[in-house]
Amino acid sequence: MKSTARTFVTLSIALAALFPAAVLAAETYTADPVHSSVVFRVKHMSTSHSWGRFNDLTGSFTLDPADPTASKLAFTVKTASVDTNSKDRDNHLKSPDFFNAVQFPDITFASKSVTKSANGYEVRGTLSFHGVTKPVAFVLVPTGTGKDPKGNAIAGVDANFTLKQSDFGITKFASAIGDEVNVFVSIEGAKK
Repeated sequence: MKSTARTFVTLSIALAALFPAAVLAAETYTADPVHSSVVFRVKHMSTSHSWGRFNDLTGSFTLDPADPTASKLAFTVKTASVDTNSKDRDNHLKSPDFFNAVQFPDITFASKSVTKSANGYEVRGTLSFHGVTKPVAFVLVPTGTGKDPKGNAIAGVDANFTLKQSDFGITKFASAIGDEVNVFVSIEGAKK
């Protein structure tokens, strides 16, 4: 009996050494919009920060610890879902003065390359916003894994980056609203 158990353990270790990708396989997660957020802040009148979020987010991410270059991130937010806790301000942001949500209904990000970094993954990709596509780079940090109440595998990632409104053709009210926008992305996904 001991010999059989020892053989099984030895075989298991040998298989893990031969097939490390099977142990650390790529896993893809689909964003849960209820537990995911894209939040932003911008300086108002050179004093305080005004905060907002987008309430309609879709996307997915793939994390591959064995081969970080196989990792991916893509998400889309609907510009009409902007929420700053002020209906009048939200309507103004949706107008041609800012997001022009009718003409440009989506803000999208798609990764082009991913490499390992000290505390996560260095992601480079393109952000399309207001009819303009620009390169963006940031660190994607895994924030945890677990099971949802139904027992499904879930995982989370966070990222943040800064963009300039003027780079995307938004220049109205430049004296009142700061050009730099800090963007915070937190996505919880369910394993596909």
